[in-house]
Amino acid sequence: MGIPNWTGGRKPVTTTLTTPGLSRSLNGSAATIAKLFDNYTPHSTAWDELFNRVGDPHDHCSTLVERLGRLFLNEFHTKRTNADLAFVNQGVTFSVYSDRRGTEKIFPFDLIPRMIPAKEWVELEKGLVQRIKALNMFLHDVYNEQRILKEKVIPEDLVLGSKGFRPEMIGFTPPGGVYIHICGTDLIRDADGQFLVLEDNGRTPSGVSYVLENRTVMKKVFPQLFADIRVKRVEDYPQRLREALNSVVCEGANTPPNVVVLSPGQYNSAYFEHSFLARHMGVEMVFGPDLFVQDDTVYLKTTRGPQKVDVIYRRLDDDFLDPEAFRPDSLLGVPGLFRAYRAGNVTLANAVGTGVADDKAVYPYTEDMIRFYLSEEPILKNVPTYICARPADLKYTLDHLEELVVKAVNESGGYGMLMGPSSTAAQRAEFAAKIRENPRNYISQPVVTLSTCPTWTEEGTAPRHVDLRPYIISGKTTWVLPGGLTRTALTKGSLVVNSSQGGGSKDTWVVD
Repeated sequence: MGIPNWTGGRKPVTTTLTTPGLSRSLNGSAATIAKLFDNYTPHSTAWDELFNRVGDPHDHCSTLVERLGRLFLNEFHTKRTNADLAFVNQGVTFSVYSDRRGTEKIFPFDLIPRMIPAKEWVELEKGLVQRIKALNMFLHDVYNEQRILKEKVIPEDLVLGSKGFRPEMIGFTPPGGVYIHICGTDLIRDADGQFLVLEDNGRTPSGVSYVLENRTVMKKVFPQLFADIRVKRVEDYPQRLREALNSVVCEGANTPPNVVVLSPGQYNSAYFEHSFLARHMGVEMVFGPDLFVQDDTVYLKTTRGPQKVDVIYRRLDDDFLDPEAFRPDSLLGVPGLFRAYRAGNVTLANAVGTGVADDKAVYPYTEDMIRFYLSEEPILKNVPTYICARPADLKYTLDHLEELVVKAVNESGGYGMLMGPSSTAAQRAEFAAKIRENPRNYISQPVVTLSTCPTWTEEGTAPRHVDLRPYIISGKTTWVLPGGLTRTALTKGSLVVNSSQGGGSKDTWVVD
């Protein structure tokens, strides 16, 4: 997904405030007569997040629908304009490098929130905690005893052949025994209203700054709504993250621990988030050249001399972390960092080698991990998945390309994907050749009709498909951010919600 950038005064950003549907909505007296939900019709087959099948609001959405339903279209437009200005003033944009019109875009945000009742959230939270516990146990196992491989619960070649598997981590346990400190797990809701796990993001998951900025803007635009509806807080995330990182420091750490956010730099699509989280955690954001290693200890260069670093929340991939251990041409990392890590003198969040746990070809076995390590049944189910590395699954995928969603196992942001039902014969032929050439690099899944939520479009308020990315923080304890990032497909009929592919986002309200 595209991630917002903070320009921070380093480079100018040209922005244009636009309001889709405004010219159409404000023609004549329509804007002073029509109200926000007057012409809204829920999707014919998808689960609607605000309305039931007959068009009445779900019980937990009734107050929101009643309050927003009072708004005339011109009033709603005014609030949208205020929201746009708030994002511009806060310097929140996002990058789409493939767009020839320019990489910097105004944050695509829809003012109609997505709501989840507290009772439903409790079950989701339990399922997410169960899942991250199993994933951390899996990582500890595959880098140590490898019981799950020896007992053939997961094929050995699938794990050891993963691009995310790091042999350099074998025999090493990170401080506190935690591998995935921050996880973004993508959920979708099917036509029956059942939440399913689409994938886990356990390397350097992005997007939580959207959640926090969305909430700030919503409170400015709809202050009375928050007085009338009890919405669970999201503002605690930075403090919760810092507490979790402080809880897994190495022996001999500073008191309090010295935590830094390691960013690849301002040209990274998630640079806004790096600076945002560092600022709100009250820690330094640093680049590779700001750090050095001496006697297997990491230090930060300061005007007061070197300062020992205890925890690095790193926002760059394994390959670029340390030119001595991984890619020798990396200018983004810190020479000797992995050596200091293996010596037990610094904590890295997330740990090196977590990519094997969110490999899309390993993902189908997460339910088996839960049964194997926890002796429990999974609370959250996966989307049914065909692994092209398996001959039977490969044949089925190639025979049914027009019906399936095909994904490259190491791609993200909606790239490296074939949407079978909307694809051309030429696109399917191209993907079939790629799959035959490297079956291990592909999985396929049946098309799931994602739930929809009312969204402002050029045609007025209309249903658009959404997913949900909750964020799970793990230290000595585990905490789940209430709600998470709701990503929205702004194109009619599209099931691709990534902002890099033209999607937007909404505020997610967990309500009592």
